[in-house]
Amino acid sequence: MPRIVGINIPEKKQIEIALTYIYGIGHSLSRKILAEAKIDPQKRASQLTSQEISLLKEIIEKKYKIEGELRRELLLNIKRLKDIGCWRGIRHIKGLPVRGQRTKTNTRTARGNVRKTVGSGRRSAPESK
Repeated sequence: MPRIVGINIPEKKQIEIALTYIYGIGHSLSRKILAEAKIDPQKRASQLTSQEISLLKEIIEKKYKIEGELRRELLLNIKRLKDIGCWRGIRHIKGLPVRGQRTKTNTRTARGNVRKTVGSGRRSAPESK
């Protein structure tokens, strides 16, 4: 398994798809990185040479925020919203939807109102012997 920036990427997948296993890299960014490195996107991850792997590592580490650094930045952004007490921060604190979704009918789990599904209302007759 090739290892790029601390993540084992699957060998049998095309490198374009395999790069998306890294947090912070999606399909479009994967294509962009491969175009910059001049690597065929259809190539399997197991077919990469050590030079190509090191080139990918270098491009990803220098230009993009990924994995721990990206997660840390997102957490700090949410913490900032909570600290200043804005609407989005308050929604994060309460565990409710932040982006304007309705909560009257949806988001039962977010509101803590989990209901079990109800049957037809008829009880099955007890078995008689």
